[in-house]
Amino acid sequence: MFLIVGLGNPGKRYEKTWHSLGFLAVDEFAEKNNFPDFRLDKKSNSLVCQKDNVILAKPQTFMNKSGLTVKKLIENWKLKIENLIVVHDDADLPKGEIRISKDRGTAGHKGIESIISVFKSRNFIRIRIGVRPANYIPGSKSLDRFVLRKFAKNEEKIVAEVIKKTTEAVEMILKDDAEKAMAEFN
Repeated sequence: MFLIVGLGNPGKRYEKTWHSLGFLAVDEFAEKNNFPDFRLDKKSNSLVCQKDNVILAKPQTFMNKSGLTVKKLIENWKLKIENLIVVHDDADLPKGEIRISKDRGTAGHKGIESIISVFKSRNFIRIRIGVRPANYIPGSKSLDRFVLRKFAKNEEKIVAEVIKKTTEAVEMILKDDAEKAMAEFN
């Protein structure tokens, strides 16, 4: 059994923002693979759906509280952290790129920091979706504002392509394994 968690911030204000790409990727995976509709799981405060041996989840907490939600999901379904796949935005990667990793540090991502802090482990798979704009100046605060803004019309194609690529990576991880997906997508 696998748990795939897409990270994002809940609410209309954050829909279609760079910081909520994890939600979009999980939504696309669910649609492409004919999952049932998401429903609210009150115990974990997340939207969940399940098909066969895959559970999809979108925490309805803010990013920095993601670890508590993921812990409740793993406990409820009696899963191992090794069977966790977390999909999230990554400001260290250029916009539109993805990287699959396992057993890595947080790189400053608050959702990942929360998960690692709660589990005291980094032994899970991450699919990192690049959001760094080409004109970003390291150390500037503009990136914080950028990830929370809605996609511009001319960015929608990049978003669609990276979400498609992310969905293909998830499918390969489930069908084969993370190492094969890393060789293909990294």
